[in-house]
Amino acid sequence: QEQLVESGGGHVQPGGSLSVSCAGSGFTLASRAIGWFRQAPGKEREGVLCISGTNRITAYTDSVEGRFTISRDNAKNTVYLQMNSLKPEDTAVYYCARRRLMACSANEDLYDYWGQGTQVTVSS
Repeated sequence: QEQLVESGGGHVQPGGSLSVSCAGSGFTLASRAIGWFRQAPGKEREGVLCISGTNRITAYTDSVEGRFTISRDNAKNTVYLQMNSLKPEDTAVYYCARRRLMACSANEDLYDYWGQGTQVTVSS
């Protein structure tokens, strides 16, 4: 079965760190653009970071620059989102998504597979 499986969400205090993973099952993530998106309560889903098939990184949210990083491990068929210096406003359900193409895009409609989402809560 082709799917993306996310893991690693949870609760963390402000200023803390958390890493979430996106593992591909049934298809490869290598050479494909993988995006991380998030949806906060009462808000629309927004793009966070994307890593292209050539490992070029694009940020779609200014607020995460310098705090969040994205990386991939092709041997594990997994993409990671490392989140540091977390703030309460980072609280959201985080989703990973795969494009069939190599280039990133902020347009959600261009991603063909989505993970189930993982909750990240930042609070004291």
